[in-house]
Amino acid sequence: MKRTLAIIFAGIAWFALILQLFLAIKNQITPIHETLIRFFSYFTILTNSLVAVYFTFQACNPNNNRFSQTGKLSAITVYILVVGLVYQVVLRSTWNPEGLAKLTDELLHSVTPLLTFFYWVLYEKKQKLSWSQIPSWLIYPALYLAYIMIRGYLSGFYPYPFVNVSEIGYTQTFLNSFFVLLVFVGLSGLLIFMGKNFNRKNI
Repeated sequence: MKRTLAIIFAGIAWFALILQLFLAIKNQITPIHETLIRFFSYFTILTNSLVAVYFTFQACNPNNNRFSQTGKLSAITVYILVVGLVYQVVLRSTWNPEGLAKLTDELLHSVTPLLTFFYWVLYEKKQKLSWSQIPSWLIYPALYLAYIMIRGYLSGFYPYPFVNVSEIGYTQTFLNSFFVLLVFVGLSGLLIFMGKNFNRKNI
């Protein structure tokens, strides 16, 4: 069952990413190299790619790979849940996709986060989760923020309006980033709390 779900979820994640890449290239307004750089500058794309790779490894070898280490699935789940939550609360109202764009939009921001959380509920080794793991889970989003700030300074392109220094300035950008950081910490703590609570009920 675990491998079957991993195969299905990996297929959905890769399909959404490939379709989104196809649409990005089809509708490109910049040279292809810049289009690809911008495509992979979105936290949504990077995190869905991480999810796709995770499920692919799980499908190939569900019980013996580096992604099976305790906390890896929880970290990935936090990242993709942030993708979904920020989109639903902040970004959904900023555009109205149609057709294939609507399909990929829902897959990347709604379906994949829910599927990943479902997989976490079923298969994470919750009894081994620790509060001390949270700082290491924040390295990925911290590196991402550093990347988009440096790349944005050099190119003028910022992937999200709440980190668009050109329009809102550095003070508001870092304030917004701090609030997003709180979301990461809050969701991390919530998953650990839920994991410990689930484990307590199973004793």
